Amino acid sequence: MKLLLHTCCAPCSVYCIDKLREEGIEPTLFWFNPNIHPYTEYKARRDCLIEYAKNINVNAIIDDNYGLDEFCKEAVKDLNARCINYCYPVRFIKTFEYAKENGYDAVSTTLLYSIYQKHDFIKSYMENLSKKYGIEFVYRDFREGFWEGKKKAKELGLYMQKYCGCIFSEEERYLRHNKV
Repeated sequence: MKLLLHTCCAPCSVYCIDKLREEGIEPTLFWFNPNIHPYTEYKARRDCLIEYAKNINVNAIIDDNYGLDEFCKEAVKDLNARCINYCYPVRFIKTFEYAKENGYDAVSTTLLYSIYQKHDFIKSYMENLSKKYGIEFVYRDFREGFWEGKKKAKELGLYMQKYCGCIFSEEERYLRHNKV
């Protein structure tokens, strides 16, 4: 199986890669995350992933589109639904397109690892794209290893982000912790 694994960051990839390798699947990581802001955060996550991929000898493809302008145009259309209307679709569509153009026969995402993501939406959306592109969607509920993966990522000294990625999720993080 030639699997393209959309990867949001190194810490979320740790458990996913380990589990896939245990199954005999060697993923190729695909970085495309124009939803991560500001640029310093984008760069920290991207660079950490590149270094981690080198350290564990896994191929990583970096589509280095920061994408602030397009993100802002799309996200403000409905801030409360930005994840399902823009952030997930733009990344998953690009992943399937790349997979189709480059001979991959399967796709998955590290977003299935996080206990904070909209898991059921991601699964359903990826299943629909699988049918549309004729590429297998490899579904795994990686959330079962969330705490194990997080612990290993910390032990490895990986950059551990504090919010999902966009400036609105960063704001939500602060509002949750700093009640006025």
